[in-house]
Amino acid sequence: MDKLIITAAICGAEVTKAQNPAVPYTVEEIAREAKSAVDAGAAIVHLHVREDDGTPTQSHKRFQECEEAIYKLCPDVILIPSTGGAVGMTPDERLDSTNTTPIPEMATLDCGTCNFGDEIFDNTMPTMRAFGKRMIEKGIKPEYECFEMGHLDTILTMARKGEVPGAPMQFNFVLGVPGCTPATPENLAWLVKNIPAGSTWTATGIGRHAFTLAACAIVMGGNVRVGFEDNLNLSKGVPAKSNGELVAKVVRLANELGRGIATSAEARQILGLKPRN
Repeated sequence: MDKLIITAAICGAEVTKAQNPAVPYTVEEIAREAKSAVDAGAAIVHLHVREDDGTPTQSHKRFQECEEAIYKLCPDVILIPSTGGAVGMTPDERLDSTNTTPIPEMATLDCGTCNFGDEIFDNTMPTMRAFGKRMIEKGIKPEYECFEMGHLDTILTMARKGEVPGAPMQFNFVLGVPGCTPATPENLAWLVKNIPAGSTWTATGIGRHAFTLAACAIVMGGNVRVGFEDNLNLSKGVPAKSNGELVAKVVRLANELGRGIATSAEARQILGLKPRN
């Protein structure tokens, strides 16, 4: 079994300081939270960015600022910028995060439209084809974000048609979003059973499901994502003081269950990425 790759989703687009004062907005805060996560054991940082007042943005200039600040503190980390953005953004807005220099080595690609609580997260087939084309042209490895079980079949069909990058594929199964597939071991097992041989995968449990789904992924040989984007609490009623605290809890679970923790260099090998210069 490979070592465990931990991803930290450090701020998302929707969570606020009113919910947890440690949620980062500024470039300095985002870099601080990235370092806290990496120091605790994260090999990957999944990156949304904000304006200083907390407004979500997909501006490549803001991504560039944040990425440079993170690399100064964490030179080996793998960054996965979001192309999901915030609900209501246009596809062109969302793709602007891939226009940084250097080109991102990875980025998210959302695999279908779904309910997001009271809102609709819109990912039409033309949108996904456009995102797939951009990633093929720029040599970006997607992390395929599946919020619904049907999303998996959709993206596998697109990969067979050459509309998105194919094998080896990296999936992130985001379970427990209100209105989407529930975060149960059975649902995670079904998804993992149906990915192509040679694929890698990560599990993300939303809210109270964060650590129960993490434990499932650890024993199943997958990888884990945690962070303020997905869950603000270390335990029920106990807000996390940093993303590093959330990552450290996953590390403790992995230690108890006998999984080693991958460094960023080891994660690159597992994911088939080139070493960072």
